[in-house]
Amino acid sequence: MIDIAAAVIRWILLLGNMTLVGGCMFLAIAAQDRNALASPWVARLEKTLPWLAVIVMIGLIGVLSTTTALATGITENAWNFAAWQGILEGTRMGQIWLVRTTFAFILLGITLYVRNTPRAQWRYILCAICAALVLIAGALASHSAAEEFSFVSIFPYALHIILASVWFGALPAFLLVLFTTKKEQAQNTTVDGIIDVSGVETLKRFSKMALPVMGAIFATGIYISYRMIDTSYAALIATKYGWLLNGKIALLLLALAIAARARSTWLPLLLKGADMAVTGGKELRKWVPVELLLATLVVLLATIVANTLPAKHALIQDWPYSFRFSIDATWEDPTVMARVWAGVTLVVLAIGAAFLGWKKGWDNKRLVGVPGSLLIGALAAGLPPLAIPAYPETYRKTPVPFDTISISNGSALYAENCVPCHGPQGKGDGVLAKTFPKPPVDMLTEPHTAKHTAGDFFSWLTSGIPGTPMPMFGMKLSEEERWDIVNFLHAMSRGYQARLMSPQVVPNQPTLGPPNFAYSAHDGTSGILKDFRQQKAVLIVLFTWPESRARINQLKQIKGSLGRSDIAILAVPMNDPGPEDLVEITSGNPFPVVTQGATEIMNSYALFRRTLANPDLLGPGTVPKHMEFLVDRFGYLRARWIPEADKTSWTDMTFLLKQAEQLKQEKEIKPPPGDHVH
Repeated sequence: MIDIAAAVIRWILLLGNMTLVGGCMFLAIAAQDRNALASPWVARLEKTLPWLAVIVMIGLIGVLSTTTALATGITENAWNFAAWQGILEGTRMGQIWLVRTTFAFILLGITLYVRNTPRAQWRYILCAICAALVLIAGALASHSAAEEFSFVSIFPYALHIILASVWFGALPAFLLVLFTTKKEQAQNTTVDGIIDVSGVETLKRFSKMALPVMGAIFATGIYISYRMIDTSYAALIATKYGWLLNGKIALLLLALAIAARARSTWLPLLLKGADMAVTGGKELRKWVPVELLLATLVVLLATIVANTLPAKHALIQDWPYSFRFSIDATWEDPTVMARVWAGVTLVVLAIGAAFLGWKKGWDNKRLVGVPGSLLIGALAAGLPPLAIPAYPETYRKTPVPFDTISISNGSALYAENCVPCHGPQGKGDGVLAKTFPKPPVDMLTEPHTAKHTAGDFFSWLTSGIPGTPMPMFGMKLSEEERWDIVNFLHAMSRGYQARLMSPQVVPNQPTLGPPNFAYSAHDGTSGILKDFRQQKAVLIVLFTWPESRARINQLKQIKGSLGRSDIAILAVPMNDPGPEDLVEITSGNPFPVVTQGATEIMNSYALFRRTLANPDLLGPGTVPKHMEFLVDRFGYLRARWIPEADKTSWTDMTFLLKQAEQLKQEKEIKPPPGDHVH
């Protein structure tokens, strides 16, 4: 019950605040014509401003009350002043509330000042700015601010809600002009028309501004939604956040259609003679209230969305459809390309037809029917070719991180359960593969894993693949073990992609995310690979003792030079050096040598040993005795040196330091790789 009360209070608070912003902006627009300020609707609108400010104040108190109850989990704390104080003093939300309330007090004073002083445009603008500051302060508690407390994340949200207020908040004032004038006409106080000229001009100026404002609302809304959805269209149709957002967009489009018709058709009628003015006024009084109702519902959905878990964090446990759309999995087919581009062409034609119909004044049937038919044709042509099979688990997020422990476990499970059919490298060449009517697919190459989600692989492991010899492992392997195998398959695929890697850093091209790992070292230090992010690049040295003695000694000598280039060294033994060997390895105050976690690191990073000359895991030389990997400070694997394949590249210290300097100079190009496969 407290959840419902909190949502209603936030909705009312937002309605009052937005109406204040929009109402003051409408008055500022009207004040461009001094004659308009003498209209009776101006006085009536001014009288509402202090009451709206009071609603904002009461709403803020209600927000503090319900938030305290929800945060503490005790309903009675909703009216416990001591609990309120704890929230105000101990939380960021409390500090934001204090800022909002301070602005709200100032706003109340300004509305009283505007109400009791001579009318002037600058006073209305001042009132609108102060009301907007209350909204901006509220944006500091939004999902966008919670994701990243920065100007880049908060500004679009604040701009979005201010623009929405300019449109929505002014609609009541718009209606006040219409219905005030209608009453005056009934009393025969107007001449030859429904609305006086100054009132019509105010409505026209507002309508002219409202359409681009609504377009900007749409644009900023798309940007905010992109941040909250994280590019996955699936989240739009399989999460609560997505459903609410779709409803909000649908209502906004309907309101936009009404606003466009009002500006293009009904408003111009108001100055075209009595009969035309009557018709225009009648249509405006009929449809602007509908637009206001739609806007009110949009605000309600926006309030609920603001308190709903963002789609990119929501878990899609069960995908409700038997298909999904994927460009990656279908685009290589020329027929798919042709049909999709045909669909895009029809969309362009639909937009052109809509614009032409609007300019030529088509009737409603043609204006809706022609573009609508073209859009239906576009969907029929362009979407079906992009569809591929999907499963309930397709968009399920793996609970098991992509790290060396999971990959190492997955490797053992794969060898035990999958090798006879899929082969040791997942190439579909196991000893049993020849007995199948159709051999298993090649899972080694990166394009295959790019075409399917981690959830697809998990579904196949769990339930098998109907019509194929692929068995189900849902009863044999635990959920975590199945995710371990999925991680191993992705590691194999990334290892295949690593065959393109060389000892030279390719500038500004971070693409490959290496597995994370935890470690403990001989010197008592411990941590995880991610600890180095935003601080230092890491040179991961996989070595065999005593074969790597010369290289280890060389690294000891250049440790200081690498450190000055912000490169940390982490040595991982591929065999198990004895106590005496470990003393020799670690003498001379060297870099950390991993003593716990080395086996898992070696098993996982050995998958990244392929080269163009030897892309096969089981080719000549099998696992090299020495490998080094350079991970940049943002978490991407950028270069690799295998002495057996690359000869003396990194033994040239000048060359190695040049690669280090390249990484040091680079700025963040893309976010760090995720902890889970997708």
